[in-house]
Amino acid sequence: MPMNEAVIGQHDRARQIRVTGLVQGVGFRPTVWRLAQRHGLRGTVCNDGEGVEIHVCGPGDALVRFISDLRRDAPPLARVDRIDCHDGPWLATDAGFAIVPSTEGLARTAVAPDAASCAACIAETLDPAARRHRYAFTNCTHCGPRLSITTSIPYDRAHTTMQAFTMCQACRAEYENPADRRFHAQPIACPDCGPHVWLETGENNAADGPLPSDAITAAQVLLQRGAIVAIKGLGGFQLACAANNREAVARLRTRKLRATKPLALMARDLAMVRAHAQTSGEEEALLQSTAAPIVLLQRVGAETLPGGVAPGMSMLGFMLPNTPLHHLLLRALEHPIVLSSGNLSDAPQQTDNHAARAALAGIADAFLMHDRPIARRVDDSVLRMMAGAARVLRRARGLAPAPIALHPAFAAAAPVLAMGADLKNSFCLLRAGQAVMSHHIGELREPRTLADYRRAIEDYRQLFDHQPAQIAIDRHPQSLAGSTGRAIAVATGATVVEVQHHHAHIAACLAENGVAPDTPPVLGIALDGLGYGDDGSIWGGEFLRADYRGFARLARLQPVVLPGGDAAMREPWRNTYAQLVAAMGWPAFAERYPGLELLAQLQAKPRDVLDAMLASGVNSPLASSAARLFDAVAAACGICFDSIGHEGQAAMQLEACVDTLALEQENDARAYPFAIDAGGGAHLPCIVPAPIWPALFDDLHQVVPVGVIAARFHKGMAIAIVRMVQRLRAAHAADAKLDTVVLSGGVFQNRILLEQLVHRLGHAGLTVLTHRQVPANDGGIALGQAAVAAARALAHAGATAIGQTATPASESPCA
Repeated sequence: MPMNEAVIGQHDRARQIRVTGLVQGVGFRPTVWRLAQRHGLRGTVCNDGEGVEIHVCGPGDALVRFISDLRRDAPPLARVDRIDCHDGPWLATDAGFAIVPSTEGLARTAVAPDAASCAACIAETLDPAARRHRYAFTNCTHCGPRLSITTSIPYDRAHTTMQAFTMCQACRAEYENPADRRFHAQPIACPDCGPHVWLETGENNAADGPLPSDAITAAQVLLQRGAIVAIKGLGGFQLACAANNREAVARLRTRKLRATKPLALMARDLAMVRAHAQTSGEEEALLQSTAAPIVLLQRVGAETLPGGVAPGMSMLGFMLPNTPLHHLLLRALEHPIVLSSGNLSDAPQQTDNHAARAALAGIADAFLMHDRPIARRVDDSVLRMMAGAARVLRRARGLAPAPIALHPAFAAAAPVLAMGADLKNSFCLLRAGQAVMSHHIGELREPRTLADYRRAIEDYRQLFDHQPAQIAIDRHPQSLAGSTGRAIAVATGATVVEVQHHHAHIAACLAENGVAPDTPPVLGIALDGLGYGDDGSIWGGEFLRADYRGFARLARLQPVVLPGGDAAMREPWRNTYAQLVAAMGWPAFAERYPGLELLAQLQAKPRDVLDAMLASGVNSPLASSAARLFDAVAAACGICFDSIGHEGQAAMQLEACVDTLALEQENDARAYPFAIDAGGGAHLPCIVPAPIWPALFDDLHQVVPVGVIAARFHKGMAIAIVRMVQRLRAAHAADAKLDTVVLSGGVFQNRILLEQLVHRLGHAGLTVLTHRQVPANDGGIALGQAAVAAARALAHAGATAIGQTATPASESPCA
């Protein structure tokens, strides 16, 4: 309906604007409203399934400034990926600018991750004069729960777990005022109308005397008395105890069946963190970010907390409070608390009150409960500074499900659902050039986690209205994630695409670095524990000439037998024995090192059984696994010799004991020497570890400190990898430049090896791509699977847009 000509200015124009990205539930609409007021424009803004839709009228120059400000003045939690502008219809009113109700539609907009409490909300929570004083659920549009309470899109209160809480008059006034920071903050609440907290004592109640009536204060008292308290957090239950209480930490480990894996810590503030760990400016920024992740930090010199918090580790995992409840709980405590997932070891974290009471009754002495339902389980994210950048080790609360923007050429690809790996699982939804990585799921071999994984996939598919054309799975025929993907393909009619494990690792790193789908091959180095190889054997130390669509295996770490198969992954001494037998044979080892403690340790093991396995090949597969080599070296040094309590323990403790002075100051000639087998015919070139063993055993015989041995091993490994890279580049110069090296796989969560390689490869003039946004471990596999499937489909379709440069934000002319 055209406006009255008297109302329309001579230079007025009308625009329909579409904004997509992280723009719902983050205060974007009130920001649009304020910008429209600033520039004297009239119109409307609303949420829908695509993002934010704006209809606006006014002078052309004001419209230009308004559109420019949409990106520049976006609220803190927003991420504007795209702004599209078109000529719009004239509005039938000149009544100003209004925020109108959301509309339904195809869910292409992103769901924002949960965000840590902002400074304004915490100040209000701690202000005795404020009506939300000591309220555990204070939030605004700049902070608070998002993913953990969202049930569907658009992100409105009716589509969250807050729908059962009716706003009081005071909260409603804030919610409806565009000038208020709580305008349309969907979880808005106060003590009069919102969720509330209470304390329940369990069967193991350790309360020694009466408790305060206030639930949070009572929980503080219990923690100070040495109790274990189950706390209903943002994305699930957590188990807490006083971190300075050795007995409480030991009791938590015993009850939770978590004997060795490091426990996360929460500190009241940065000052408390600094009392126990060294922090850089970058690490403190990570701790204080809206994601509020666990950050791995170097311990201070003295042991300020019991060794049982992180046995054998030089790092501590710290986080700061991320909700008002945690701020209130930590405020009166003088020491950090352990804050571990509310579960038995490897089982999914509990999210439901009733289920938590049953599952955690034998662990917790008390329960700090609340009545706001949790829509989905979300663990804590884990980050670590390595090689000058923040690296995601676990992508969960605060990070997921923020989409990862791929190269624009991927926008033409049909939707893909990538199932991920069986270990450290997360899955991926790819559509319209963006990849949504799920929150961390965990180990699918645990039946309850597998069931949770299947529920989560259906949850995300519904949440994002995702209908896959392809299902990308690991090539391993017995993969649990793969069998789940095949079942979904049957139900949906989607095509199954198999992706080799290490190819997916390399593709994931390419994808998160924005590499185009038609980019020439790179030299990918994938180092991890194991993956099913194309030849049916176990791979884990691979050099691949790879692009998204395919790969060729150019070289590998020399395969060595895994005596006992899976047992070799649990008992590092088996790998030490297999390595020394392959390198020099047992008789030569026993003759040369008769007084070595390692000899006596191995003589006490059932070597005759292992020898029979090695001779027959029964239950002794060959594996080029880099992780098992780290295990073998660790066990030879006396680290986790008999067994490990959690995945990667031996390698992590080997890294933890590296002598930094030896690493930095010793001449490269002192590093342990690996050999390079040039290969030939069907025999691939190999990095051969055999020469390191006499050097290592000599050092053990001479009682060289383990930290120096660990330094020489790490440095020697890096030098050998660089030598192999140089050899492969020279050998394949005629058909590929291979001047970009991609590092992926769980072994690259080792800071020493990663930094050594980034430095040495960079010094050699090579471009080095590494992980930042997704884990280098199997938690990032799904991104690679999705990118491979999409790139193959684009190539098959002969998409002419592949490789062409598109405008990243694709902003249509708006003036």
